[in-house]
Amino acid sequence: MCSPLHQPDGPLLPGSSRRTFLRATALTGAAAAATGLVSADPAVARSSQGSPAAATAAWRPDFESPRFTFVVMPDTQYLFDGASIDKAPVEASLRYVLDHGRDENIVFLSHLGDLTESGQAAECGAIGKAFELLDRRRVGYSVVAGNHDIKSSTDDQRGRTPYLDTFGPQRMRRLPTFGGATADGYNTYHLFRAAGREWLVLALDWRPSAAGLAWAKKVIAQHPHTPVILTTHELVYANADGDEAEFSGHGKHLWDELIAGNDQIFLTLNGHYWPAGRTTRKNAAGNDVHLHITNYQNRYYGGSAMIRLYRFDLARNTIDVETISPWILGRAGGTLNELERGEVELTGPQDRFAVPIDFEKRFSGFAPVAVRGPRPAERMLIPGTIAYWRFDSPSHPDGSAAAAALRVPDLSGHRNDLVREAVPGSAPDALRWSSGHHPDQPGHGSLYFDGSKSPLRGAYLRTENDAPLNTMTFRSGYTIEAFLRLPADWDAGRNAWGGVLGRRGTLAAAGKTSGDLEEPVATLSVSDGPGLQWAAAPLNQPGGVTNWSHELLRERWWHVAVVNDTKHTTMYIDGCVVARNPATRATGLATAGLPWLLGAYEYGGRLDQLMRGWVGDVRVVERALPVRSFMIA
Repeated sequence: MCSPLHQPDGPLLPGSSRRTFLRATALTGAAAAATGLVSADPAVARSSQGSPAAATAAWRPDFESPRFTFVVMPDTQYLFDGASIDKAPVEASLRYVLDHGRDENIVFLSHLGDLTESGQAAECGAIGKAFELLDRRRVGYSVVAGNHDIKSSTDDQRGRTPYLDTFGPQRMRRLPTFGGATADGYNTYHLFRAAGREWLVLALDWRPSAAGLAWAKKVIAQHPHTPVILTTHELVYANADGDEAEFSGHGKHLWDELIAGNDQIFLTLNGHYWPAGRTTRKNAAGNDVHLHITNYQNRYYGGSAMIRLYRFDLARNTIDVETISPWILGRAGGTLNELERGEVELTGPQDRFAVPIDFEKRFSGFAPVAVRGPRPAERMLIPGTIAYWRFDSPSHPDGSAAAAALRVPDLSGHRNDLVREAVPGSAPDALRWSSGHHPDQPGHGSLYFDGSKSPLRGAYLRTENDAPLNTMTFRSGYTIEAFLRLPADWDAGRNAWGGVLGRRGTLAAAGKTSGDLEEPVATLSVSDGPGLQWAAAPLNQPGGVTNWSHELLRERWWHVAVVNDTKHTTMYIDGCVVARNPATRATGLATAGLPWLLGAYEYGGRLDQLMRGWVGDVRVVERALPVRSFMIA
């Protein structure tokens, strides 16, 4: 590309960081295979070259993981310029994709055009040969023509070219991600699966015709629930510092004719100009579209085939972006020349950054996430269920007080019903019905416990004196699950150690001899963090054993599970193992034969603190459950 909009990038970055060096050790093989700089150690040489089976094995990304990587390769034209052809940097970048496909969960690669300097057959053939590395492994990728790959004054109706002969649909249709192309072959679309859903890459020509844009709109319409990443050679450009990017004339045309009116397009990627830059624009639906330019051809060695790693993390609602040159980085443990040392890894604000995106909210206009409906109680009664309580009665208005004579049935059928109790002097609405619930909770309702310690006020639930649950010792293991939420005004000084679920009776009453013998034999309580503590006395220990969660955010629903496999007890929060699970051997649960409490905590055999917050479904199972069997599954 030659344009007055080209600006020099900032000064070269000296040296390299320890993080860069550690990365480099993992890339040495890729660089050696691409450059011929093979290690003198035969074992290393064999490792870098890989086995024939590894070279041809099919690509297998993790389609369900919420974290995946989308790779972008911008203008490589100066590496394929007439008699000056060096495909080693491109091959090193492509080998990076192969070598790190599993640990980075790389799902796709897009080249942004200007693959070559003049679009000659020899130039196209050389870079086409390099891309055979991906072809052999059937790795999904797309390419677009830049103004140097074809005659720049033409649109996608230009007819046959060496570029099209090399990267046309006849090649792309061999890949599992290829979706289709315009009749002229210059515009293509591709589909890949990641984070449990389908994504579409729309790869548009240097100058798509009116027919090409009509085709693009049709492709999007045919995939109405699919997020779209648009790639093309020219769209936005930035000033010398890479600050707020602006539309080029052609880019504004694409925005007006295609992007603004199609809410599914949430990210656009283009090369052509330098320096790198980005901007965000609101589309016709009022949603953000992220427009990024990446191009490093002006840097040392024609940009050394630098690649952008777009690391999507749907669990964190973030795209982390990093720019590296695997060709240089792979030799960073050896001797680099002065200019290479400045190109190892780019860390400027336009080269390494994070893009916050609430994916669910951003995609809700075309792919709303269905709210999970309630599930029948019978489905929760898995083998071993000995108690199951839920609070989703439609006959009780939201916020209404629970009746003094409230009885909550044990839906397992084992007669472990709960009855309401209250501290004398407590308000009638100290226990209230609520429609609030965890998004994955089977029952769509909860009880709000408005309890406190100073003064001791509130209401709670307990099993009746003859409930079978009271005397159970769980020698074959147990799983206790509960949903809870703490209010914004939850205060450690007033509300810490409110009990979610526990047993009446002290350690001393259960025959224990170690620790604070006034503590209850079992309690799941909200600590002063606030966090969750499971403190319980196993049958095989002289005192209690304690599990702790991390601190829990207020005003958010949480699921907790405490699982004992007859040897150890493990706590899970939202299906994730917590850190502070003791290695102490723990079998079963001690009992004094007294009732269980829901929403209260005893000390010394007397009520000491009542719960402040919401409690949803609670289930007790007489065996250790795997995460896949939790109520959130």
